[in-house]
Amino acid sequence: MRQAVGDSTWHVWLEPLTPLSFQAGTLAVEAPDNIRPWVAGRFARVLQACAEAILGAGVAIELVAPPSAVGAGEEARLAHRRRTGAGRAPAAAAIDDSFNPRFTFDQFVIGDGNRLAHAAALSVAEMPGLAYNPLFICGPPGLGKTHLLHSIANYVSDHLSGLSVVYTTAEAFTDQFVGALRTGAIDDFKARYRQVDVLLVDDVQFLASKARTEEEFFHTFNALQSAGAQLVLTSDRMPRDMAKLEDRLRERFEAGLVTDIRPPDANTRLAVLRKRAQQDEIDVEPDALERIAGRIDSNLRALEGALIRVVAFGSLTGQDVTAELADEVLAGLYPQLKTSRGPRTVREIQQETADAFGISIDELLSSSRSAPVAWPRQVAMYLARELTDQTLPAIGRAFGGRNHTTVLHACRRTAERIAADPEAQEVVRELTERLGATR
Repeated sequence: MRQAVGDSTWHVWLEPLTPLSFQAGTLAVEAPDNIRPWVAGRFARVLQACAEAILGAGVAIELVAPPSAVGAGEEARLAHRRRTGAGRAPAAAAIDDSFNPRFTFDQFVIGDGNRLAHAAALSVAEMPGLAYNPLFICGPPGLGKTHLLHSIANYVSDHLSGLSVVYTTAEAFTDQFVGALRTGAIDDFKARYRQVDVLLVDDVQFLASKARTEEEFFHTFNALQSAGAQLVLTSDRMPRDMAKLEDRLRERFEAGLVTDIRPPDANTRLAVLRKRAQQDEIDVEPDALERIAGRIDSNLRALEGALIRVVAFGSLTGQDVTAELADEVLAGLYPQLKTSRGPRTVREIQQETADAFGISIDELLSSSRSAPVAWPRQVAMYLARELTDQTLPAIGRAFGGRNHTTVLHACRRTAERIAADPEAQEVVRELTERLGATR
């Protein structure tokens, strides 16, 4: 069901359901009173389809109220324990099917760009509430932040079975909060999040500009810290760069350890591909892995996606996965950039880009976020990173005093747009040729 409806809907409406019995072709499912009518009306077909997929055609679904034999107070207590793991019953508290079993510390490839984040996450997993609290991990998408969160969750579940752990995203937290307000289940919502030992929240930047959700998260944060619980948060930017977030939340995010994850170097990218090929038992030539690692440097998600694309193409066409096949499959999506890196400077790249887009240097370096200026600026930052030896902070300073996170974001967005938009790809190719490099 979770796969069918998505995480947000699952957490709000379907996670509270509990299977009771399966007799004479009928599956009895317990649903709390406050959501049972909505589930019956809105999700009956989903329940039916999922049940038939597992149990066979013709199965009947019966949504039932919590057993009347249980007293109201005890019923509420048991429901609360099911949702939150309150009471710390080890066998129940350690179970949470939202954790990806593939994301463990053993499967995390350590490199220069993520070494500190990995070490901090492992320390938190080994000593929740005692090492770094909160731990705040930031970096562009696709670099392993979510992997680390799930690694913490899996480690705590496997080795510290007396502790309860919850993983969520800021978007799911918001959806659940809104759903709880709508259905009058706000006490249940608070119990789920305020009575855990380890709370892991992905993409907290999405809390910005959501006043009521920010307020609730602020109180949840305080309640957990006061109780000695561990918080681990991730974001695509540093707390200080989350301008639309309330100051009091930013201050709490910065009160613990703030660490970043940077894009992987060539050796780390190659190690990731080797581990993925070994894990999935993929037959691929070493030269092909090196070719893929040399083409994709934006993020690990794109890197693994490129490997899957190449392997799938080889399987469908009956070809061995060689370096030549990798070049053929990835040539259009991930053009290889060969640079002379000699005479070109960041200023020259800025001038050439401004001329190509018909804007001035002042506009390129301004604070304007309008599309006619923002896209050229991102392209210029991307080319400055690819065609010069300047560091990310140095590039940021050359673009009006911006920080390295902004440059990373620009590079990622440009790489994504090149991959998806042939027109953007052609613009970057022409600029690269003008600047003395060829793709």
